Amino acid sequence: MLWPVHGLFQRRVAGDDALLELARLRFAQMGVAAEVYADTPEELEHLLRFVPPHPYRPVVHLNRGVNVLNAPSRAVVGEFADRFAGRIAGLVVHDKYEMGEQTDRLLSVMRELDARLSERPGGPLVFLEYAAGLEPGWFVEVAERLRDAERVSCCIDVGHLGVRQASARFGRSHPGLSLGSLSPEDGRLADLVADVQEAVGSAVQDVLDVIRSIGSVGKHVHFHLHDGHPLIPGLPDHFTFLTRLPVPFSYQGRRSLSMMYGPGGLAAIVSAAIGACRPEAVSFTLEIHQVEGRLPLADASRLFARWRDVTNAERMNYWLSVLGENALLVSQRLAGSM
Repeated sequence: MLWPVHGLFQRRVAGDDALLELARLRFAQMGVAAEVYADTPEELEHLLRFVPPHPYRPVVHLNRGVNVLNAPSRAVVGEFADRFAGRIAGLVVHDKYEMGEQTDRLLSVMRELDARLSERPGGPLVFLEYAAGLEPGWFVEVAERLRDAERVSCCIDVGHLGVRQASARFGRSHPGLSLGSLSPEDGRLADLVADVQEAVGSAVQDVLDVIRSIGSVGKHVHFHLHDGHPLIPGLPDHFTFLTRLPVPFSYQGRRSLSMMYGPGGLAAIVSAAIGACRPEAVSFTLEIHQVEGRLPLADASRLFARWRDVTNAERMNYWLSVLGENALLVSQRLAGSM
């Protein structure tokens, strides 16, 4: 397969390393590559012990507090890049709101990182992730102006981008009313739901436009794939593409609302990505972690023989099964493009 599909590889619930053994087993069964969260090189060393062999190396998502505008954060990025050269494919760092007012400085430090990374053959790429909710046009501009920096590129997080665009569109049609101030239980929602869903449904086209613009730059683009809905309190994304949002009233014959994308939107995103980016210059991670349920361990029971209570093991097993279902959606779409 030309296009790597990664899944979030981590210990999602409390427990010992048997949970990582479970992740290793399920990832090997799924045939999915790994993306791991790591705050320190030592933590990454530990996690990599459990990642099963795969043709594509892991991607590493660094601590969200890393801010490449700051020298200490750039040193952290450099340390990871040096220590794990040849062992990981990329490092993901978040953009920050203040970067919107310091674009020239951001470009300068990203070029500094590019120069450092270029000194070590086999080192990872650094992907700047769309996360802070800045204007998408700004993010596209940054990608275009870094066209000549070969070792740094972009991570398009479709959840962050979609929530931002849906909220902005709703705000334009309802001045003074924030989409984020509503919730499924809000008494006003039944009267506003058509406008809410119109704004939410429009997000996919905005995401496709950003994909095509950044893909045209010609560099490797990484994607974080997850669904969501701006009405969800707290964290409105990082959900499976196979769910709907329950509401206490009927809309279009259901007491639930479509999320931003669903399987159809995911297929459109994947198609746009492989159409816009060079072959072998695009990768995907299913960054889904808002999942709750239990699934019997079955063939993995032996890993938890010493556990008295396997509740968390079954919760982890269920989460991994959801990753597998979504990975199948992505793989099916990719297979149809070969």
